[in-house]
This record gives sequence, C-alpha cells and structure tokens, in this order.
Amino acid sequence: MQTLQIFLLLSVTLGFVEVGYSDGGFCSARSVLDSETSSKPLYWKVTNPTLSPSHLQDLPGFTRSVYKRDHALITPESHVFSPLPDWTNTLGAYLITPAMGSHFVMYLANMQGNSRSGLPPHDVERFIFVVKGTVTLTNGSGFSNELMVDSYAYLPPNFEHSLRADKSSTIVVFERRYAASENHIAEQIIGSTDKQPLLESPGEVFQLRKLLPASMPYDFNIHIMDFQPGEFLNVKEVHYNQHGLLLLEGQGIYRLGDNWYPVQAGDAIWMSPFVPQWYAALGKTRTRYLLYKDVNRNPL
Repeated sequence: MQTLQIFLLLSVTLGFVEVGYSDGGFCSARSVLDSETSSKPLYWKVTNPTLSPSHLQDLPGFTRSVYKRDHALITPESHVFSPLPDWTNTLGAYLITPAMGSHFVMYLANMQGNSRSGLPPHDVERFIFVVKGTVTLTNGSGFSNELMVDSYAYLPPNFEHSLRADKSSTIVVFERRYAASENHIAEQIIGSTDKQPLLESPGEVFQLRKLLPASMPYDFNIHIMDFQPGEFLNVKEVHYNQHGLLLLEGQGIYRLGDNWYPVQAGDAIWMSPFVPQWYAALGKTRTRYLLYKDVNRNPL
C-alpha cells in the first residue's frame, strides 16, 4: 500500500502517467511521454516544458518551485523573463543569483531575430550552452563560430566577444567573477558535447563528460551527466562545491537536504555547499543534466 501511495503521489505531482481503474483494480499505467517521438529536436523539452499536470494548470498559486537556505528548485512555470541589460532583442530569466547565496549566476537567454549579446562585467567569465537554435560567436578579432544545439563556449574574463542570433534561439549562461590563480591564464574554449570523451566515474553507473579542461586556469567546470531509467547516484554527496543544474532531458527524483523533489526537463536546481544531494532517474527515457561545479581553488 505504501508503494502504491508513493506511485500515485508522483503521478499527480508530475502528471507523467495516466492510471486507469477497472473492476480488477489498477491497470497498467500509460506514460504521457509515449507520445513524444524521436523526431523532436534535442533538448526541446527545456523550451517547451510541461508546466504542470493538466488538472492543476488552473489551480491558483500552483508551482513546484522551492527556495530554501541551502537549495532551490526553480521550475518553468515560475520563470520571469525581462530584457537583459546591454543585450538587444533578448529576454532573460535569472534562475540562480548571489541573492540566493551562490557565487555565480545562471540564466536563460531567449534571443530573437537580429539579437545581440552584451558583455559581462569586468573580471567576470562566461560559459554559454545552446539548447535551441543557432548563435554566432564573434571575438574581438572578428573571427566567428556558429554554435548549434549542444554546442558551448567558455569566454575568459575581459574577453571581447559578441553573440548574435538571426532566428529564435535559447542559451543557458553561467557567469562568475574569476578567481585568478598565479601563473595560470584561462583561454577561450569552443566545443560540443558529442566531441567530449566519456570519463570514468568509479563506483557509479552514470555517463560523465566534462566540457572544460580539468587544469588549474579554470575555476569551474561544466559536467554533462547521463542516467538511464532506474539508474541513480551511489554516493550521497555532501561537499564544499556549489552546483547549478539544468535538466536537459528526462525525469526523476532529486534529494536535496531532507527533501525529495520530482523533477523533469526544464527544471533548474541550485545546491549550496554541504547540502546532502542524490538523484535517481525515472521514466522511459534517459536523464541528461548540465551541472556547474566550482573546482581548482582553495575554499579559503
């Protein structure tokens, strides 16, 4: 009975399944995700999220978003978009900022036709990851690179650059004030997820890719982590690093502190230092999430 109650709670909360009842009891559940075909663009769910179960969409005040002292879950129905300072034809939604307690910002930038980015503040580094459309990155010397979905760029502090989109495109942006390390200089990096090798993760079953070098010039890294349905983190992590996370695909359960949250593609999570954290993938498709992690610097 307890298992059934948990199943029904998840079903109602996320709206992932439809349950039928017959004279013989509950019949098999049909996932609403069955209608999602492989013809959908990569990461389409990030920009076309299931805001809430259909029977809760008209419920005043409903949201899955949560903000606590040591973590936050920001879900799509809570996003507030407004013009980004110094950007043109672009609306942004800040998902993580220092007002929470983080040392970085994470935001979505919805670039429309003929849009252009601004520069980050002085001594602030920037990382961008394309989740929809195509953007063109041009550096101060006039060299350009076209970034499509699943492509990314790291832009060191005080690096002259601009981003341009001719059609509707969405990027996720991380920015933080660079923690300089003597005799180490960070350089521009451009890449794509599929070009990065799978790395060993001893004791774990998930697939791991790191988008930035593990070397000292870089004070943070971005991980891409893939879980097949039913896979979960073996380590119940408690550490000094902060995290900023965006679910790109899939659904599951995230433990943050003493709370257990149903999550799905499009959800963003902030994790403070030392908050207990754990994830398990559910559903019928893989989970993929993008994860910010500060590295290579003494916590003092």
